[in-house]
Amino acid sequence: MSQQTCAPRTLSASVSPSGSLELLSQQEVERLRLIGHGEIYELFRRCTLAVLNCDDTSDSAEEVYKRYPDYSIEIVQRTRGIKLNLKNAPACAFVDGKIISGIREHLFAVLRDIVFVSSELYQPTDNGPANGGFEAIRFSDQGPDASAAVKNLVFHLLRNASLLHPRALPKLVVCWGGHAISREEYDFSKAVGYQLGLRGLDICTGCGPGAMKGPMKGATIGHAKQRIVGGRYIGLSEPGIIAAESPNPICNHLVVLPDIEKRLEAFVRLGHGIVVFPGGVGTLEEILFLLGTLMDPANADVCVPLVFAEPAVSRGYFQKIDAFLVATLGESVRGFYEIVEDDPVQVAHLMRAGIQKVGRNRRELRDAYYYNWLLTIPEAMKHPFDVTHESMAALNLSAGLPPMELAINLRRAFSGIVAGNVKDKGVRLVREHGPFELHGEKAIMAAMDDLLRDFVAHGRMKILREDYNPCYTIVPA
Repeated sequence: MSQQTCAPRTLSASVSPSGSLELLSQQEVERLRLIGHGEIYELFRRCTLAVLNCDDTSDSAEEVYKRYPDYSIEIVQRTRGIKLNLKNAPACAFVDGKIISGIREHLFAVLRDIVFVSSELYQPTDNGPANGGFEAIRFSDQGPDASAAVKNLVFHLLRNASLLHPRALPKLVVCWGGHAISREEYDFSKAVGYQLGLRGLDICTGCGPGAMKGPMKGATIGHAKQRIVGGRYIGLSEPGIIAAESPNPICNHLVVLPDIEKRLEAFVRLGHGIVVFPGGVGTLEEILFLLGTLMDPANADVCVPLVFAEPAVSRGYFQKIDAFLVATLGESVRGFYEIVEDDPVQVAHLMRAGIQKVGRNRRELRDAYYYNWLLTIPEAMKHPFDVTHESMAALNLSAGLPPMELAINLRRAFSGIVAGNVKDKGVRLVREHGPFELHGEKAIMAAMDDLLRDFVAHGRMKILREDYNPCYTIVPA
């Protein structure tokens, strides 16, 4: 998609809350105010800036921060609650001097998830905002009960955001795909969203631009034609990437998870089916997270329909992904997904049929419709991967590993490339110390190198497609 830039005009305004933070006790308000001015403030400021910077399709967090160096936000205590004082905020978030309603909702979602939830569940770490700045204190993610602790933590965060509807039938489709895609690929993702919306299905994405926005936009038209009121367009983000993929205003339920691993867990536990569109390394990270999970024998009885969907203009994108997956994880991986080319109606048919099967599966296993409790996510998928030059070089990318374990390490490798491309900390590490090195067996590294070169050639690494400098180096054994 072509880059659009918002003129660096700014406005200052006071904004009152909407949603779950409208009614707070004086004790809660005081706690919010104190935390909003403490160590976590910079993280809060950066995430709200990303929300306000709604018309900008830049995927450089550093560029966004530099463009608005004087932006600040203050939590103000009032007798009846709180308000936010914005100074030098991006003017694109306002219409005739009044903040756009959807942007206001997103602002207070950030307040809820980063500031309010931090006061309940987290304490700041020494790593600061560049690493997310959170550490669980009530739900430890270490030790023998770590898996259950993280699963419960993600549940708590989603419930706090009012996303879990116990009496609703399964109908939520998770859509993954790239932010740096062509106009034709964007239009295809919108066409798929339209067909899903016509069938009464809701949409959950990473809520940024590109293939994260297209399905939401298409579904709004499908829902409107069917006179469906209350359609859900859920966006799941995390502090390290929200500035690089600012939430699009169509999203009417925004949740900011503490890190990429909990974000991915939220996707697969909240959704009932998954459609993947063409993308770059972030999309590969999501695919490998899901396939590494589904390949766990503990999930043999759990139904998760997965469709890879592309327009004809993508020139066999998913055939290349399929070849990479088979070369690294083995032929059996093909049993977990279907590939559909240039047929939005067929994608919608497969999703509707798959989600009906999910309903039967959940009833048989006595699992909840609103949260996939029985899905077993491998322990190593749950813990945050701290991207450094040392951790990237130490990844074991060997064909001798069990496929599930290799999927975990490949997911981490792609996660590191995402960090080096768009996340503030990763970009700074690469600038200061050079590209990350990835070491592994020759066949695996060759398959990865071929895929990454194809991403670069087709502009899938960054929205600014020219002069991409790789943040990684492939080093075959």
